[in-house]
Amino acid sequence: MHLKGRTALVTGAAQGIGKAVALALAKAGADVAISDINLEKATETAAEVAALGVRSVAIEGNVADSASAQAMVDKAVSEFGKLDILVNNAGITRDNLIMRMKEEDWDLVLDINLKGSFNCAKAALKHMSKARTGRIINIASIVGAMGNAGQANYVASKAGLIGLTKTIAREYSSRNITANAVAPGFIDTAMTQALSEKVREDLMKQIPLGRLGTADDIANAVKFLASDAASYITGQVVHVNGGMYM
Repeated sequence: MHLKGRTALVTGAAQGIGKAVALALAKAGADVAISDINLEKATETAAEVAALGVRSVAIEGNVADSASAQAMVDKAVSEFGKLDILVNNAGITRDNLIMRMKEEDWDLVLDINLKGSFNCAKAALKHMSKARTGRIINIASIVGAMGNAGQANYVASKAGLIGLTKTIAREYSSRNITANAVAPGFIDTAMTQALSEKVREDLMKQIPLGRLGTADDIANAVKFLASDAASYITGQVVHVNGGMYM
C-alpha cells in the first residue's frame, strides 16, 4: 500500500484522527497538505510530516466557506503540482437533545461536517477530473448509520456524508475517481478520554472487541482506500468500530 509519488490534502489534520491520517499517508510515501482552521497546530503537524522525508505544507482554511475550500485545494495543487487524494476529515460536534438544540448549532455542524466536505470535494474534483484519477475519502461515523440520542445534527451530517460519498462515486467513476467513506466507532481521543470511567466501561461493553479504537485504526483504513489495493472499491462505507455496529 505504498503511496510514493502521490499527493494528498487532509482537512482538520492539525490533531486527532486527521493528524494520524496525515502521518500514515506520509509514512506510505505521499506528500501531504495539512489543512486546518488552526494554522499554528497545522504548521506543527506539517513539520512532523516533513520529518518523514516527504513534502508537506500547512494551509489555513474554513471548509464551510466555498471560496476558502477552493483556495485550500488550489494551494495544495500549486505546492505539489497535482492532487491525488482528498480526505474530508474536518468536523465538529454541538450535542443536545432535539427539543433543546439551537438552530445555530444545527446549522454550524451541517455547514462544517457536510457542506464543508461538499465544498472540498467539488474543488478537488475539478483537478482530479482533468487528471482522470483520484481518491476521495470521507470520514463519516458509526452514528451516521445507527443514530445516537443527543446528536441529531452530527448524525444527520454524517448520514448525509455517506449519501454524498455514494453520489460522488456514481458521478465520477468514469473518470477513474473513487469515493469511499470510513465510519469510525468510538475512538480513544481527547473527547472520549474526558468521559467518566463508568461511561467508558459501559461503552466498551457494547464493543465485541472490548476496546475503544485508536486514531491509527482509522488512518490504516484511509491509507488502504487511498492505495492501488483499493482501486476496485468505490461508493462503500468501511466501518471501523470493533464490531459495535454490523
